Amino acid sequence: MANPVLTAVRSVDGSSIAVETIGSGTPVILIGGAFNDRSTMTALASTLAPHATAVTYDRRGRGGSTDASGDYTVQAEIDDLAAVIEQVGGRAHVFGHSSGAALALEGVLRGLPIDKVAVYEMPAVVDGNRPEPAAEVFDQLVAGIAAGDLDGAAELFLVEQVGVPAPFVAEMRNAPVWDFMSAQAGSLPYDVAVCGPGMRLQSSRYATITIPALVVYGDQTWPWIQTANQALGATIPNARREVLPGADHEVLAQPELLEPLLLDFFG
Repeated sequence: MANPVLTAVRSVDGSSIAVETIGSGTPVILIGGAFNDRSTMTALASTLAPHATAVTYDRRGRGGSTDASGDYTVQAEIDDLAAVIEQVGGRAHVFGHSSGAALALEGVLRGLPIDKVAVYEMPAVVDGNRPEPAAEVFDQLVAGIAAGDLDGAAELFLVEQVGVPAPFVAEMRNAPVWDFMSAQAGSLPYDVAVCGPGMRLQSSRYATITIPALVVYGDQTWPWIQTANQALGATIPNARREVLPGADHEVLAQPELLEPLLLDFFG
């Protein structure tokens, strides 16, 4: 198999978006969630590449991508995704993980040329499965990032938006992975924005999706994520719903679990 090819595309506001492709065939764009750049999608891309053109990209403000506007709007990320789709031929299948799943579905809702969409563990508040994140989290993140406190932004996001207990986050700050997470923290307001007000499941909007959709979650993940994706799968008309045995939210480190599902769905 050929080596990955790295290019850059220009988004509407002038941001440069780093795009990597590997393989041949129908393009499948892989979108990571918070604290992810294209490197965290490399293993999944390599797994899919013998059967499709696997496309990974750095969401704006991460890795090799810039953020020309810094206004943290959902539309900016939609423009980026549109530019990536155009770069790989004008139509694509899309897979999104976590907040990347919310972005993938938002791309469908806003009319991007997406033929099939697959999502893994989109975070959402539904039926009291967890408390809504505080409304001020977005503004607090923006202020912390502007002040250069990326560690504080990462901690705030994990505790308030994800719901990780504060003592556990304090331990994470001493782990080797923390430096990588902190480096991605400048883009966290985008993750909050794309998940919508209060991270509430936008059922009435998702009910309008008509393209083939696959909703997946792991049976070892947080109960609130399982509830959210059960509701999401029931909301999207004719969505295929799958539970992955042995998988949790860190499934990108186990691409062999996703491979058969995605290859079957995307064909």
